[in-house]
Amino acid sequence: MSAESTPDPAIPGKASGSRHRGKGRRRRPRSGRRKALLVAAWTAAGVVVLGGTGAGVLFFKLNGNLQSVDIDQVLGTDRPEKAGNGSENILVLGSDTRADGNKELGGGTDDGTARSDTAMVVHVHKGHKKASVVSIPRDTLVDRPACTDTDGNEHPAAEEVMFNSAYSTGGAACAVKTVESISGLRMDHYLEVDFSGFQQLVDDLGGVEVTTTEAIKDPDSHLDLPAGTHTLTGEQALGLVRTRHGVGDGSDLGRIQLQQAFVKALADRVKDIGLLGNPKKLYDIADTATKTLTTDSDLGSVNSLMSFASGLKGIDASNMNMVTMPVVYDPADANRVLVEKTKAEQVWTALKNDRPVPAAATRGTASGGAEGVVNSAP
Repeated sequence: MSAESTPDPAIPGKASGSRHRGKGRRRRPRSGRRKALLVAAWTAAGVVVLGGTGAGVLFFKLNGNLQSVDIDQVLGTDRPEKAGNGSENILVLGSDTRADGNKELGGGTDDGTARSDTAMVVHVHKGHKKASVVSIPRDTLVDRPACTDTDGNEHPAAEEVMFNSAYSTGGAACAVKTVESISGLRMDHYLEVDFSGFQQLVDDLGGVEVTTTEAIKDPDSHLDLPAGTHTLTGEQALGLVRTRHGVGDGSDLGRIQLQQAFVKALADRVKDIGLLGNPKKLYDIADTATKTLTTDSDLGSVNSLMSFASGLKGIDASNMNMVTMPVVYDPADANRVLVEKTKAEQVWTALKNDRPVPAAATRGTASGGAEGVVNSAP
């Protein structure tokens, strides 16, 4: 779609809840530090592919960079059962704080607490040759279940709150609990990546090549790209995945479409870079990636992470299907979206049965209008 595309209308009878206030004007994109999107979740893609290069032995030197959280112990047994069909589900979150590099990049909150604006459920199909990725919009109104964080603090359930409030309320454990409640899927692993590492990772890779089908200009995210093929620097890549009003309808949904396109370009870049012949570049990338990662305790060592990533080495952009959880615009608040329950259930049921997400599950739902604007370069 072009930048002049209009938002998809809400689908009558599908949105959850009964909300009657008229649609207001969609808010203008946030500027400055409040506009910063947690995009670094995708540096995990670099770790995944690097582990499969065969040079992962270098990761052993980087073990001290990793942080881990024991989510399984906190959540206990009141969870969906593990899949018995050979597939796996990984929740990948981006988080930002006001600490270290994030303050300079405009991320996080004023009080130093973290928040998560990027969430992807990565379903690795049986055989580990393909993956389905479902992005969950941060502005989705959900019923957040009661949860306990990793410090043992209990947090009560809450109705019709923004999805990303789960992380800001109770951290990783509450985010996993909420995703499992929404999807009915057991999250086998958890990967959290800090915003500050994203820009450096792209620069360590020597840039990431994308093709834009139309010009993208957004002063707020410092982005000015004419239509054509570009090798993005870290700063440009950050601007691309942060922009809201450079393309599409100005919503977070359009930004998710740009993010998904960039994930594929990033995966292609890491696969094609030829790191085996450049040990220093491999070490620099591994150093950046592991410094930004927090994992579940099962992946809490470089050895475990390398073994896990090596099992995914057959997955690249060509066999990675990326969709957004089906939503509709909230008629009560133009800045929020609601789960389109019938279609969302089709998505989660397909993954539960280790099947591809049917195209009909996302057809006709709110989209954002930025599909096809950015693609992996040929």
